[in-house]
Amino acid sequence: MKLINKNLGLVLGLIFLLFQSCSVKYSFTGTNINYELVKTFSVDNFFNDSGGGPANMEQLFTESLKEYYQRNTQLELVRSNGDLQFSGAIKRYTLTPQSAVSSGNPNLPDRAGQMRLTIAVEVDYINLTNEEENLKRSFSFFQDYDPRTTTLLDVESQLIEEIFKNIIQDVFTATVANW
Repeated sequence: MKLINKNLGLVLGLIFLLFQSCSVKYSFTGTNINYELVKTFSVDNFFNDSGGGPANMEQLFTESLKEYYQRNTQLELVRSNGDLQFSGAIKRYTLTPQSAVSSGNPNLPDRAGQMRLTIAVEVDYINLTNEEENLKRSFSFFQDYDPRTTTLLDVESQLIEEIFKNIIQDVFTATVANW
């Protein structure tokens, strides 16, 4: 009986030591930021190198990126030389037809049934505390609209906002979430 108790105690002790040596870090935002090392971030103004889009598009992207990181991390935004640094440019702003709709009249041309707005943003990310995480990558997303019921001018700001929201989430995941 003493031998069984001794073995059981030994097994339980080993299990306890095994679980003591393992640790899991949980974060509600999904970040892997070591806040003891990384305290600040900076975002340079993004430029519009696409040749299209509204005049304030680069400002909208820059400010949206700053706001997202402020909301979802404990990092302090600084003007320049942050521990994490973001810069880049909007490289593509394109409208392309996605499906044709027949007019039914041989004298009228077919029309686009769906139009797609695609935006691509190139992001340079520098992590001063861990250079292995630095990246330069293009992120893109698109939104469709029906040109038969609305014009681009009517929906452009809404489409751009939705596209930027998705691109910024992808940037966040690629930089500080490390998924």
